[in-house]
Amino acid sequence: MKLTANLSLMYTELPFLQRFAAAHNDGFGAVEIQFPYDTPIEQIQQALSENNLRCVLINVPAGDLMEGGEGLAAVPGKTAEYAAAMVECLYYARALKVSCVNVLPGRCNDENKRVFYLDTFKKNLLKTAESLAPFGITITFEAINTRDMPGFLISTGQQMLDIIAELNHPAIKAQFDIYHMALMGHNVCDFINLHAAKIGHIQFADIPKRGEPGSGTLDFPSIFRCIETSGYKGWVGAEYKPTRTTSMTMQWKRDLAVNVALCS
Repeated sequence: MKLTANLSLMYTELPFLQRFAAAHNDGFGAVEIQFPYDTPIEQIQQALSENNLRCVLINVPAGDLMEGGEGLAAVPGKTAEYAAAMVECLYYARALKVSCVNVLPGRCNDENKRVFYLDTFKKNLLKTAESLAPFGITITFEAINTRDMPGFLISTGQQMLDIIAELNHPAIKAQFDIYHMALMGHNVCDFINLHAAKIGHIQFADIPKRGEPGSGTLDFPSIFRCIETSGYKGWVGAEYKPTRTTSMTMQWKRDLAVNVALCS
């Protein structure tokens, strides 16, 4: 597997720009950043270069989503704001040479408006793909569990598959987050095996508290074997909330390395 460390959730005991060296020291060759926009591009580029890392994924700015709001991508009255966010994202994505850009659907707080929010989201997702795909960037979007984010517009794997089928754009794929989908009751191995070709990025954390593998109830040795044998060729992002100092939570990574050596 091609592993990446999510620097937005991991190594948060360190200032942001120091997290790159910590990830490198733990053996990661790549990182992902949810929202890099508060840090000048030149500083991120320097941190990547100094630590022999690549950045593989960022999110389009999501407005007030992380503060409990509806976000940008699906709100009918925020299409201009989303367009501006997409331009800012493209600037960072090209400079950092990312392979994926993730679009967060956001919330719909009024169920009666859900159909309009879905329509807006699909239009924005397609526009994003048309704008970024010419630069070799895959556009992903993800389902998020409704326990952590009530009202989230897309919360199941089937909803993602339906949108991918409807839009039928080669650059639009699912971001499959094992933590969110396991909480929603999905059999994550079945989904990955059946739909590997429609997945553009995978992320993982254990349930129920989003800690590192081994901190909860998921069978990660089986899940990792599933990913390796499924035909999925993309990156696999560690996106968990460490229960201890991040570097002390890497037993799963050492176990994975041993298992790969034994099987090779």
